[in-house]
Amino acid sequence: MKFSFIIPVYNRPDEIDELLQSLVLQKYDKPFEVVVIEDGSTIPCQHIIDTYQERLAISYYFKENSGPGDSRNFGMRKALGDYFLILDSDCILPPDYLLEAEKALELNYVDCFGGPDKALDSFSDIQKAINFSMTSFLTTGGIRGGSEKIDKFQPRSFNMGLSKKAFEASQGFGNIHPGEDPDLSIRLWKMNFETRLFPKAYVYHKRRIDWSKFYKQVNKFGKARPILDSWYPEYSKLTFFFPTLFLLGFLASVVFSFFWTCIFLVLYVFYFLAIFIVSTFQNKSLKIGFFSLIAVVTQFYGYGTGFLKSFWNIKVLKKKPQEVFPELFFKK
Repeated sequence: MKFSFIIPVYNRPDEIDELLQSLVLQKYDKPFEVVVIEDGSTIPCQHIIDTYQERLAISYYFKENSGPGDSRNFGMRKALGDYFLILDSDCILPPDYLLEAEKALELNYVDCFGGPDKALDSFSDIQKAINFSMTSFLTTGGIRGGSEKIDKFQPRSFNMGLSKKAFEASQGFGNIHPGEDPDLSIRLWKMNFETRLFPKAYVYHKRRIDWSKFYKQVNKFGKARPILDSWYPEYSKLTFFFPTLFLLGFLASVVFSFFWTCIFLVLYVFYFLAIFIVSTFQNKSLKIGFFSLIAVVTQFYGYGTGFLKSFWNIKVLKKKPQEVFPELFFKK
């Protein structure tokens, strides 16, 4: 088995440098290749790639902007390996990443796997808070944080493994973004390919660096989910409604506190207190604990409102997703 790393990049030369440095430091004695796809960047990273030519088996391709999914497909078509490891450019790998991925595949082979993400000590306080909100068992991020209690894991494309066989059968990612990774997972299931979580094949994922970018990201996640549910209704789950129900429940509890009882609002207070306490102890920082409150509120509000708007337009009004949310679809 030969691994090929597939890394799309868009205007992030500094981040790709950190990722490539972590690939140089892999404790892995077998050959692997790295394929970097520049997705129409105005700030290219070729000068960074050139500095690694003697340390990595690396190739670089520049193409017109068509989104991360199409760029990953482009890279997999160019790659020479038979198992692709797909990463976001804002990730950093621990030294034993390849060893853990290979070990898990040898123990229980699957054609598609996903790994969790963690935060490095060097990350900013906001990045650590966002990482907490996206991975904690107290939020919808429990599974993304490494839970193994799931029958069909949907790998996320910031840390995903995909065999060449599965790629050729599925033709890779679609043109929706975000949402291209669960879309691919479901299509693979329909072709009888298995997916699985590899808890020890984790990455350090920087994610968004400010609240505005984080809000836009989770809002798009919310918009994408009802679209995927309309395409694959058999895989829709009640848990997908949770952020929206959480948001609506909070608004209702505020109204109830004026006209009936404060008990529901008190429950929300206890929940956010738990967020603050767990994050503070986990990150050993009161500041990150406070930022985690902002991150969780942003996550639930952004995703919840995006989901509600999309559910109304797609599921109730039966509008075409490409017409209602053109920002979620890249043109190839």
